[in-house]
Amino acid sequence: MNSLFCRHNRFTADCPICAKGTVLDPNRQATRPRSSSSSRAGGTATKRAAARYTGPYASAGPYDDDSGESYEVRIERVPGGVRLAEWAGGQIRRSAPVLAAEDLAPLLDTTRERSLLGEADVESLIAALATPPSPADGPEFGASRGRTGDMQEELRVERLEGDRLRIARWILRPGAGWELQEAPVMLPAARYAEAIRTAATAGVLTPQG
Repeated sequence: MNSLFCRHNRFTADCPICAKGTVLDPNRQATRPRSSSSSRAGGTATKRAAARYTGPYASAGPYDDDSGESYEVRIERVPGGVRLAEWAGGQIRRSAPVLAAEDLAPLLDTTRERSLLGEADVESLIAALATPPSPADGPEFGASRGRTGDMQEELRVERLEGDRLRIARWILRPGAGWELQEAPVMLPAARYAEAIRTAATAGVLTPQG
């Protein structure tokens, strides 16, 4: 898992230093070789929009955040893993993904229909979601543990007010406790499956009546 994180104890795609110049750099410019021939009369150079890695995806939403901005949650395969992120106006948002609990199953079904992930990965996610609840004393969230540098980290699936789910990374900072990472999540599919499975077991995914 350590290959997904840089020497600054950040996820590589979220680090402005280590992501610079890669396909994950939001400021990377798409370029093309200059033609050796002279430019046409009256021709003008056109500016290209900043390149951002995007590919086939499945989405849930739209939703409105507390400020009234509309966004959707996308799942897609990216270099190094599976990314779950909020998007608004064609741009990725620097926030932890939050979606309606009832939309998680359709999101994974669409992922399978569009063959966005490997068959084994998507089947493990769907199987995790179907895990029967067996609540016991313990955290009221599902989690998959890992490490980022020398610090512990967890991918958590938590239920928020309004039957919403937050799927986000938390980092245990020495002397400061667990800290929510307001950023897109990119991890191997197995980490998502583990977090979803433990959330289902804890009853986090059970509809609230």
